[in-house]
Amino acid sequence: MNHQPETPSPGEAKVLELVAAMGILRPRDLRAGSLSVAYLQRLVAKGLLVKLGRGQYALPDREPTGDDMLAMTAKRYPGAIVCLLTALRFHGLTTQSPRAIWLAVEGSKLAPADTPTAIQVIRLSGRAFHEGIRIHELGQVPVRIYDPAKTVADCFRFRNRVGLDVAIEALRECLRQRQATPAMIWSYAESCRVQTVIRPYLEALA
Repeated sequence: MNHQPETPSPGEAKVLELVAAMGILRPRDLRAGSLSVAYLQRLVAKGLLVKLGRGQYALPDREPTGDDMLAMTAKRYPGAIVCLLTALRFHGLTTQSPRAIWLAVEGSKLAPADTPTAIQVIRLSGRAFHEGIRIHELGQVPVRIYDPAKTVADCFRFRNRVGLDVAIEALRECLRQRQATPAMIWSYAESCRVQTVIRPYLEALA
């Protein structure tokens, strides 16, 4: 005998509509819409919703993407920005395969903790934090990622953490692929205060 999926209640139906619109849903998204978080477990029990991770829910027929982990991280830590090696990988500017997700946090704000995946955090402030942010829709989730030129400048600033060879490779690929001009990279180098470090490499490659 085939079992038909249980029909959702009116409240559960509203939750499903919200998940369909957002891609990945958190309990706080329900509270904002005055919907009970109790609906989540009921929908999971009925097979109408799946739990991706702690506090992360999606429709069962949602097609997974290679960017799901970035989307889940962005939903959980909306104030952070994807940066350095993870941003390089997203933009296709490195041969590195980072095991952790690199995030930029503003000033002294608390860094992500108790995360489902490894996280590497850098702290930025002022122009260095706010410039170069681009929003990419990954699985219907808006994810903030630094653009290629800003990412290259950050790699030179944090060369002791990512490696100078990685920063040089990123600069070379960024220019070769024409994802940024030398002037764009230089502008971010000024806000990141790495003009002296990046100048000889930029002059040699430009």
